[in-house]
Amino acid sequence: MAEHAVVIAGGGPTGMMLAAELTLAGADVVIVERRASFKLESSRSRGLHSRTIEVLDQRGVVDRFLAEGKTMQVQAFGGVPMDISDFPTRHNYGMALLQSHFERIMSGWIDELGVPILREREVTGFTQDDSGVDVALSDGTSLRAKFLVGCDGGRSVVRKAAGIDFAGWDPTTCWIHAEVEMEEMPEFGLRGGGGIGPAEEGRVGVTLIEPEVNRTDEPTLEDLRAALIRVDGTDHGAHGPRFISRFTDMTRQAVAYRSGRVLVAGDAAHVHAPMGGQGLNIGVQDAVNLGWKLAQVVSGTSPVSLLDTYQAERHPVGARVLRNTMAQRALGATDDRSVALRDTVMELLRMDEPRKHIAAMIAGLDVAYDLGEGHPLLGRRMPDLDLATADGTVRVFSLLHDAKPVLLNLGDAGGLDIAPWADRVQLVDASYAGTWELPVLGEVGAPTAVLVRPDGHVAWVGDGTDAGLREALTTWFGNEVL
Repeated sequence: MAEHAVVIAGGGPTGMMLAAELTLAGADVVIVERRASFKLESSRSRGLHSRTIEVLDQRGVVDRFLAEGKTMQVQAFGGVPMDISDFPTRHNYGMALLQSHFERIMSGWIDELGVPILREREVTGFTQDDSGVDVALSDGTSLRAKFLVGCDGGRSVVRKAAGIDFAGWDPTTCWIHAEVEMEEMPEFGLRGGGGIGPAEEGRVGVTLIEPEVNRTDEPTLEDLRAALIRVDGTDHGAHGPRFISRFTDMTRQAVAYRSGRVLVAGDAAHVHAPMGGQGLNIGVQDAVNLGWKLAQVVSGTSPVSLLDTYQAERHPVGARVLRNTMAQRALGATDDRSVALRDTVMELLRMDEPRKHIAAMIAGLDVAYDLGEGHPLLGRRMPDLDLATADGTVRVFSLLHDAKPVLLNLGDAGGLDIAPWADRVQLVDASYAGTWELPVLGEVGAPTAVLVRPDGHVAWVGDGTDAGLREALTTWFGNEVL
């Protein structure tokens, strides 16, 4: 039986990002993926939000995605567009990039990192004990791991086998989704509870509501034609589909993100309607939160209790996405009262403060983990500042390329001593003369030191002393080494 520190079930965006994070942190990981390659049958997600772009920048690979995607304002709430070009981030935009291309680029990166992938196999079950997990695969073989992470989608076998409840709401609406060729080019735009627009290679993308909610049969070209006739009175000569699929607004979240040595992330932990295009993004961000923590636990640097912070920090983020997608779905109804409500919401979102609040939530820029009372930076994403150092100007995100934490000493050089953690935490003496500004909150006071976790969130803020620093270092990066 082959042994690994971590087995990841599912090689989609979340699984690949988690594998990259673990590998950068020195953990032995393998992905089990049912597909023969990274290629997708359908386009699925169509873009990245600002915080996901920042995360890729933190790892030094963002240029690969920017080279193929199109930067643009992609944030919307209930169909109301919101501009974030005035937000204090280097990436004050979103990116139009099909998931099929995202996965191709990610696949190239993890190949460079040397991540092994067992393709055309699936995790079918597992048994766990005090020291690890025996993972059964669909080809009859087994793997032994210290931890198993289910990144295997909304129907997650791992979540179900772990007995983790998937609480939430049943679907109220079903959409048919396709890319097809058409003899007559339709008018592009929103309608039918969805819309029709351009797709790749001259095809047309169609997303329309179907009258029956609980369809379990495979959608056909005839189903698609019927949906087009309902909204346009013609099927436009639809033929040659690249894919046809269905999705619903089922909204559910795993009650627990961990059961012993088994964890879930991405769609295995939360599913919702695709309003706002948030699903892929929060899955990638789940992985970046979990990866370094899990690596420290498997290496023995940190106790297993560190994994409790994964649920504590990411479950509220997922729950908030579930709520905002349900709200957006309600705003999408076409009865007179819902239209009146949407008009009112549109008026509110034209105002500056409501726009900033909602747009930052959709973009993932306002996430604030509860790390206690203190400076406004505590628990929030660290801004990507241009720091002045002895080696010249250095971007904060460049210090995170290797997924290693960093303590920025912005006061007197040599004023902070972290010798017992020197093998785990970078200490950088720097200065910054500019304004410290956060999305939504605006300008905040300049700290004298900042401890930044590998995921880019601030774990401790100095105010001229080192009070609380050792406790923060121990909590997040293990005990002192004398």
